[in-house]
Amino acid sequence: MNRESHQRGPVRAVMFFVDDQEAAATWYRDNILGTGEITENEGYWFLNVDGTEIGFHPADPDRNPSGGSVVVYFATQHLDRARQQALQANATHHRGPLDISADRAICQLIDPFGNVFGLDGHR
Repeated sequence: MNRESHQRGPVRAVMFFVDDQEAAATWYRDNILGTGEITENEGYWFLNVDGTEIGFHPADPDRNPSGGSVVVYFATQHLDRARQQALQANATHHRGPLDISADRAICQLIDPFGNVFGLDGHR
């Protein structure tokens, strides 16, 4: 693999898994970040702060329980290619890929150390 295929962008998104998405978004804006526009899209709540998306996803008791952990999403130009490279490097599938807009998709993987992380980019 060439060096260019491993380059990733900055952290694009951080996802919290919570039982009350609106309350969590408001709490983080008001008590932790002090800024950020709250938006909602089909039951998912987001804060956008300085180019980083902080998301609040409905908790999933089997895969992402409330309070379990935060999932950091790394930006990539080619989601499917980056996902395949991670799988070849001993990451394992967790969920997705999922198209979240016409030009953006996400997936979650588990690194060899047991941590869930995400990739966010174009398919």
